[in-house]
Amino acid sequence: MSEPPLKPALQRPPGYKDPTAPNGFQPPPRKPVLPPSFHPKKKRSNCCRVCCCCLCVFILILTLLILISGAVFYLLFDPKSPGFHVQSFRIPRFNVTRKADGSYLDAQTLTRIEAKNPNEKMTYYYDKTEVDVSVGQGDDETDLGSGTLPEFTMRKQNTTSLKVETKVSNKLVDDRIGTRLQSRFRSKSLVVNVEARTKIGLGVGGLKIGMVGVTVKCDGITLKQLDSGDMPKCVINMLKW
Repeated sequence: MSEPPLKPALQRPPGYKDPTAPNGFQPPPRKPVLPPSFHPKKKRSNCCRVCCCCLCVFILILTLLILISGAVFYLLFDPKSPGFHVQSFRIPRFNVTRKADGSYLDAQTLTRIEAKNPNEKMTYYYDKTEVDVSVGQGDDETDLGSGTLPEFTMRKQNTTSLKVETKVSNKLVDDRIGTRLQSRFRSKSLVVNVEARTKIGLGVGGLKIGMVGVTVKCDGITLKQLDSGDMPKCVINMLKW
């Protein structure tokens, strides 16, 4: 004869207390289960600290080596930056013609720039050079054209004369500016501006070192200064020595 099926155990209702348990005893609360994002992060190993310390030491040593090499190079070669002067400046033609539709400028210039290499142990290598010439200052400044110089080399303690020719034809200018420029040209108070852009490389012991962009500016020179034989010095914008 088969046994009757067992009845399912009754579920305890919420808030049920076991009467057989001692008074005041309550089961300990269950520890809440936190999501993975709330778990405390493990401490990083000392490997990262060691790597950072090694990197800092390497950078410090590399910096010291560069400084020492620069000091030794300076003591051995005593490097000096090149020098530039405006040797001469002529304007064979400068005419302002007033027409019904405005004023037009025809001009031709001839500039000679003297470049010097004062170093006894170093050679300078010059890339192609672009030269711009203008006259006047501020709002009156007027472009008189551009010229190009080929690559050249300046040996130790060498001086080179660079010749640049520019011209403009039928250049439209403001009537007021044209009249002012013509008057200043006749009185030799006309201000001349020459700007050259090139790259310079350094040669030491047969070794050629890089090319650095250089801008040479010869601004604020009057024709009267140039006619008197004065050779104004130009300003060089490059790495500081």
